[in-house]
Amino acid sequence: MPVNRFVLSTLILLSSIGSATSATLQTATFAGGGFWCMEQLFDALDGVKSTTNGFIGGDLARPNYYLVSQGKSGHREAVEVVYDAEVISYAGLLAHFWRNIDPTDDGGQFCDRGPQYRSGIFTHSPEQRKMALTSKEHLIKSRRLAVTTEILDATRFTAAESYHQDYHRRNPLQHRFYHDSCGRDTRLQQLWGRP
Repeated sequence: MPVNRFVLSTLILLSSIGSATSATLQTATFAGGGFWCMEQLFDALDGVKSTTNGFIGGDLARPNYYLVSQGKSGHREAVEVVYDAEVISYAGLLAHFWRNIDPTDDGGQFCDRGPQYRSGIFTHSPEQRKMALTSKEHLIKSRRLAVTTEILDATRFTAAESYHQDYHRRNPLQHRFYHDSCGRDTRLQQLWGRP
C-alpha cells in the first residue's frame, strides 16, 4: 500500500524532534469523534497494546455515556492508547490520527455533532506536547488547512461503560453500518485523497 505523502513527511519531521527509545509502554490519548471508530483505527496498528474508549476533559467526577452524549459536561469521547514505543513511535500515532480525522471541523466529527465529539490531542508529557504542536504546524503549512483540533494537557481519563469497549469486534455489522453511514470515508478522501 503506498504511503500518503503527508504521513511520510510528518514522520520524517517528527523523528528529528525526538522519539521514545524506552522499552516501557507509553500512553497517548486522542479525541476524533465517536470513539468506536477511533478505537478500531488504533487497534489496527502494530505496537498498540491496548485501547480504551472513554471520556476526558470535563467537569464531572463520574462521567458516563448518557451524560457526556448530551454535550454539557465538558468531556470529549476519546480513546486512550497504550503502545510499545520501540514498535511504533508517538510520531507514528500522530500521523495516523491526523490522517483519520477532519482537523478543520470544530463542531464535531463527521456525523457526530457537538462539543463532545470535537477532535483533540491530549498530551501526557512535554515531549508529546512539543511533537503534537509541531505536527499541527506542519499540517497547517503543508496542507494549508484551517486546523481547529486542539492540543491539550491530558486530564483524568474515565473509561466508558463496558459495552462501548471493543465495539467493532463484538458488533461488527452495527459498527460497519455506523462507520459507513457517518460519511467518514468520503470526507477523509476529500481531505487526504486515497490511502
